[in-house]
Amino acid sequence: MSYPLRPRRSMLYVPGCNTHYLDRARTLAADSVILDLGDPILVDAKIQSRDNVVQAVKQGGYGKREVVIRVNDLDSIWGHDDIKAVATVGADAILFPNIESREDVLRAQQLLDDAGGKDVPMMVMIESPLAVLNVKEIAAASERVICMVMATSDLISQLHARVTHERSAILTSLSLVILAARAYGKGVIDGITSDFKNMHSFEYACRLGRDIGMDGKSLVHPAQIAYCNDAYTPQRAEVAHARLIIKALKEANEAGHGTVVVNDKLVEHHHIKAAQRLIRLAEAISELEEEFI
Repeated sequence: MSYPLRPRRSMLYVPGCNTHYLDRARTLAADSVILDLGDPILVDAKIQSRDNVVQAVKQGGYGKREVVIRVNDLDSIWGHDDIKAVATVGADAILFPNIESREDVLRAQQLLDDAGGKDVPMMVMIESPLAVLNVKEIAAASERVICMVMATSDLISQLHARVTHERSAILTSLSLVILAARAYGKGVIDGITSDFKNMHSFEYACRLGRDIGMDGKSLVHPAQIAYCNDAYTPQRAEVAHARLIIKALKEANEAGHGTVVVNDKLVEHHHIKAAQRLIRLAEAISELEEEFI
């Protein structure tokens, strides 16, 4: 089972308890919106949030944005009913929190299947030390899992670590999750930055995540969207270079050479695969952003 490459530069959490935010998300330049039924929602608002999200997805209007619904923990009193309510409403994916093992993935998948969502893609949240240690088996558990979303705030708390500008406490964890995602063909999204007024740290986190291999970043405030999108958008010069090295190596191969030097750098076949992906991503972003202009 394969899924098309799609931009996930910015994944905005939208609380299901607030219909104004659900409506506003239709106008924001986020690549993905996560309509949230989970932990941030007060207990008294859980059921109403579920109803709001179901209605919002059925109503549509989110265009080409990826619409994801985060359900409550499967061991909570709301988790199973959440899945039954959202399995067939038309979301692009269901996001499952607190996934820590292969068994958790298969349990979530079975519940989704039983609710009528056999063809609905899944995303999983990696938010604990155990999840990071088991991330290889989580990534390998099912082809239905298309993306792993980091919950870095939870992870830092459970590590008894501190939030720092350099993010040194979680770099190992981020790298392990990226390795598993790439090994098994999954998307991987960085966690939120809770201090949404500190744009300096947020921008640094976006660019650090990009440089180590993340596909995008989750966020909690619309003001952060532009920073995510800018950091994770291939620049024109990068796209032009990608096209150049594809052309140059093709010509070199036709001349009987296995490698070629472009702009003083050696180009081999593995560079071509990366260049082709970057071009496809840039084209997908351009198509998506036609709705944002």
